[in-house]
Amino acid sequence: MKNNNDVGRRNFIKKTCLAAAAPLLMPLPRASWQPFPFTKVKKRIALVGTGTRGSNAWAKPIVQRYQDHVDLVGICDSNNKRMAFAQNYIGTKAPMYNASDFDKMIKETKPDTVIVTTTDCFHEKYIIRAMELGCDVISEKPLVTDASQGQRIIDAEKRTGKQITTTFNARFGNESEEIKRILETGELGRVISAEYHEFLDIHHGASYFRRWHGKKKFSGSLLVHKASHHFDQMNWWLGSDPIMVNAFGKVGYYGKNNAFRGKNCRTCSFKDSCEFYWDINTARDKGLYLEGESEDGYLRDGCVWDEAIDTYDSMTVEVKYANDVLLSYSLNAFMPYEGQRIAFNCEKGRLDIRTYQNQPWEVTDSYEFRITKNFGESRAYGLSSADGDHGGADDKLRNKLFLTGPTEGNGQIAGSRSGLLASLVGIAAVRSIETGKQQSIDGLVTF
Repeated sequence: MKNNNDVGRRNFIKKTCLAAAAPLLMPLPRASWQPFPFTKVKKRIALVGTGTRGSNAWAKPIVQRYQDHVDLVGICDSNNKRMAFAQNYIGTKAPMYNASDFDKMIKETKPDTVIVTTTDCFHEKYIIRAMELGCDVISEKPLVTDASQGQRIIDAEKRTGKQITTTFNARFGNESEEIKRILETGELGRVISAEYHEFLDIHHGASYFRRWHGKKKFSGSLLVHKASHHFDQMNWWLGSDPIMVNAFGKVGYYGKNNAFRGKNCRTCSFKDSCEFYWDINTARDKGLYLEGESEDGYLRDGCVWDEAIDTYDSMTVEVKYANDVLLSYSLNAFMPYEGQRIAFNCEKGRLDIRTYQNQPWEVTDSYEFRITKNFGESRAYGLSSADGDHGGADDKLRNKLFLTGPTEGNGQIAGSRSGLLASLVGIAAVRSIETGKQQSIDGLVTF
């Protein structure tokens, strides 16, 4: 899922016929950006945001597997109890700093890079401040939840000379790499249109609505938090930039669409009858969230029927690209099974991809590929996912950042531009839903 100074950017530069019409979309100077500057010198890293993603995907692997290459020198969170549990869970003696002492952490621990894994709406705050204090940044997606945040990040990156890496791990999945490979062979010719349909099952999908993700003010909606993965993949696969967005969305399943509700699962009088009851009392979730409720009031097991939920659970998006490709995208977060259906309609045929997780039937391979020619054969084959989180994608991303460096296959690492473009598609989609009008990407930020 990337598009910064990678293959996507090189292909976009070739689209000179569109440059005059869309000057905003010209890429940043290539010489000014390298993903996570890589040397053989051991890097010093600080983490802000010690929730599940920060602790599990970044801090713990750094301490346990990459300790010869990077040092975790400080951790930071707005919730002191969560951070104390995380320190022990991660297995580190790195000093702890409350979020109010972020500047102090940077000055005392002197990190080269700050990893940002906070609630989405606060990414911009810590990204900019880290760069102002002399650090490069590795940020979880979405890079921003609002276009104005994007503009401030662009300006700060230019002003400070520091660099941002956006962690689009979905680019590193086996199926994602295979799609990129097929399209780059040119076997099917020019892509004319594409389809991307995401199915979140009632377990995975519901989890977003128990958490802060269910409120747009924190996550920007699933069109920003979740779909930025998919929009980045499509930007990367197509090697082009999105320029126009039209969308529809609604809260059609969760939220107020139920006859009963409670404050949270563990205290709910309906927990014996509600099919969405979730038990928070696992060791990790209890330590990271339940024990910290007294500090900030955050309920990790919030009710999926909360009437304040305004994140869409059903949405469709149309995107037009600078290379004239048309994308049809949808996401539904209450399905009986999980997976994706992706397709590319090309001048010489069609590429179909189906992925399955938690399906109620037997599937030999995680990914099904079919290439069908307009005037020729149709062939199908399966592809398995790798071991590890997110089908091995997290491991491959971390290895690229901390071991290999950008010199090998650096087109797969995403910088700020890719991060912003993926976020902006979702931001434009939300604006389209709210206004009933299509939205232009080039009116949101100036690169």
